[in-house]
Amino acid sequence: MSKLVKTSEQQTSNMMEKLPQEIILGILSRLPPTSLLQSMLVCRAWLRLIRDPLLVATHFSHMADKDGPSFIFQSNRPSSSYQLFFIDFSDFHSQGKVMFKKLPDLMSIYLVDSCNGLLCMRDARWIYICNPFTRVYLQLPKLVNYPAQVGRIAFGFHQTTKQYKVIQVAYLRQLVLLGGRIDVATSTLVQSQVHVLTIGDPSWRHIGTLPYDLTRPMPKALVNGRLHWLSKPNNDTTASILISFDLETEQFQEVAKPDCCGSNRCFHHLMVLRGFLSAGAYHDNDELEVWVMKEYGLKESWIKEFTIGNHLPPTLQQNDLLHFNMAKARFPNSSVRVLCILRNDEILLEYLNRVVVVFDPRHGTFKELTFDAMPHWYKIVVHVGSLNWIHIPVC
Repeated sequence: MSKLVKTSEQQTSNMMEKLPQEIILGILSRLPPTSLLQSMLVCRAWLRLIRDPLLVATHFSHMADKDGPSFIFQSNRPSSSYQLFFIDFSDFHSQGKVMFKKLPDLMSIYLVDSCNGLLCMRDARWIYICNPFTRVYLQLPKLVNYPAQVGRIAFGFHQTTKQYKVIQVAYLRQLVLLGGRIDVATSTLVQSQVHVLTIGDPSWRHIGTLPYDLTRPMPKALVNGRLHWLSKPNNDTTASILISFDLETEQFQEVAKPDCCGSNRCFHHLMVLRGFLSAGAYHDNDELEVWVMKEYGLKESWIKEFTIGNHLPPTLQQNDLLHFNMAKARFPNSSVRVLCILRNDEILLEYLNRVVVVFDPRHGTFKELTFDAMPHWYKIVVHVGSLNWIHIPVC
């Protein structure tokens, strides 16, 4: 066996010596991460080559520039052990095909966020950074848990500093005695605590408090090295405030919205469309508008890109329909989220954490997508399949 391994390594070495490095990188960087991971088992030479930082970076660049987006789904039911699924739209425009793949179990942990091919996940005690393809993960230093806390966890990368950071905003609520048991008061939030961890550092840093409410479960948007969220100033208004957190300076600030977003039109959820900070806004007629900031930080650069009419996917059963209508009555279009724009300008929508729909803005048509083994309820995040290791140890 050792002779076979040495022969394979020698053949690999000879091939690598004959071919220019850019050709080797060009070939391997276009392969799916699953194929490259299987190739690592060939011999030590292939292992070293595929873990080379230059190949990892080149591969990620090609995966990020594919013809279609990719996502991670996670079942929202504990009975299914929070199973992860990978879905890739690379061949959707050219062949009408979508790749849907069940990923190996990592741990019984909950999906929080995705950045550069890495997932931020958590359980009741710990936060983890992991690559769902390589199954390499890092358990982060523990942050002291505060009683009765709610809040947000987000994960991001700054291109200039080359640092990954996790931010946790925790809100402490008052505890009250109800019916002989301790419960959380429904009154206003008492205090916020903001902590930041730079991946690789031994401990979290407390950077102060935050005068914004981030307790609603809304997705963030990472643009220009800044994390973005929507916040409501109080419970008496539907208006939202757009705030950002700079991953380099670790400062919060408000981001200007267009003047037209007044009392009858309000940003509801954020996303990144073609690299631009974007937002879904509802209107009195229940239509969902998508606004895009064409020049970051410039208020006047917000434009309404398109409008999505009312649609109810057929898959939603009676119980889902009741939930859907109740959500719309409380907050119009709260159950509809824009995921991304495909290369052919069609738009991916997600309804009620249950159904993925392709919307064609040119013809105003909707097409529901179904997949074998699709979980009944799920969380979905945009995710680039990669070999990213960020120099974390194999556990």
